[in-house]
Amino acid sequence: MGYIIIRALFILISGAAGYELFLNLGISSSPLLGTGVAVLVALLIVIIEQRWEEVPLQGFLWGSCGFSLGLVTAMLLNYSPLLPVTPTGINFMVTQSIRVFVALLFPYIGTIVALKMREKFNFQTPWSMFQEKSRVEFKVLDTSVIIDGRIADICETGFLEGVIVIPQFILHELQGIADSPDPLKRKRGRRGMEILHRIQKMTDIQVKIDDRDYANIKEVDAKLVKFAEEVKGKILTNDFNLNKIAELQGVTVLNINDLANALKPVVLPGETLKVRVVKEGKEYNQGVAYLDDGTMVVVDNGRKNLGQILEVTVTSVLQTTAGRMIFTKLENSNTNNGYEKEPIVKRA
Repeated sequence: MGYIIIRALFILISGAAGYELFLNLGISSSPLLGTGVAVLVALLIVIIEQRWEEVPLQGFLWGSCGFSLGLVTAMLLNYSPLLPVTPTGINFMVTQSIRVFVALLFPYIGTIVALKMREKFNFQTPWSMFQEKSRVEFKVLDTSVIIDGRIADICETGFLEGVIVIPQFILHELQGIADSPDPLKRKRGRRGMEILHRIQKMTDIQVKIDDRDYANIKEVDAKLVKFAEEVKGKILTNDFNLNKIAELQGVTVLNINDLANALKPVVLPGETLKVRVVKEGKEYNQGVAYLDDGTMVVVDNGRKNLGQILEVTVTSVLQTTAGRMIFTKLENSNTNNGYEKEPIVKRA
């Protein structure tokens, strides 16, 4: 509210100053013209001030050069023989009106032409290379990746660069989950809050909370994509649907699940593994084991060796959207490879 009052006072004072300026210049027959010109200039300044953060540095510099050239051209025309000075009368009013029009038109044309030339020919300033290198990258967190919790471990390793940005509407959604009457949802929401506090306490990570919201957009995922477009940031998520929506709109997505799959150990057909069969498989006579990272290992003819640690040979590897599956066969199906049978401990 305070900014609105200050801007309104600035426009009113500018209008009064333009009125007095035209009177002092002897243009007493049209003081309202000075008021109008001053108010238009003040409105232009207010608009530039409101959009200041959205204007890139190179665009501002090119626009300023075009404005300056247009202003110089307007001054040369106003003081040229084409617009002679007439002391009074109708000619005086016409001449002054043309001067004001030229003074407003040429800077505007110069600014627009300069910006259009930069966009069309992609002109680069000598310092643009350093500007691109020093630009801060924003990583926008999704609710799912906060609740997941692995983002905190990634931050601790130091592989994540830039500024982590959390929109206010994501915090509201997380708060709603934490206050849910469903015990499972409430637990997940509170876990997300703990993860955020853990990340904020890290000295090497800069966390920023952004208050902007989009009242005309109802879905949180759509708001998140719009927000990432505005800040030119990358979305961190493990939500498959959000991943696809963001990619369709040209927003870069960093999927935690893709990172986890990429970091899993690579096994090739013919390699041997030592695994413990923990349950029966879906197909006849299959057994199922798991590696330390959670990768499922399907053991052909392994059902009869339930509870045993076996040496198996990899036959094939299948990569799916849910993860990686390794298919194996027993190294020697007629023996137990010298390993004793161990009891299966059921997880709570």
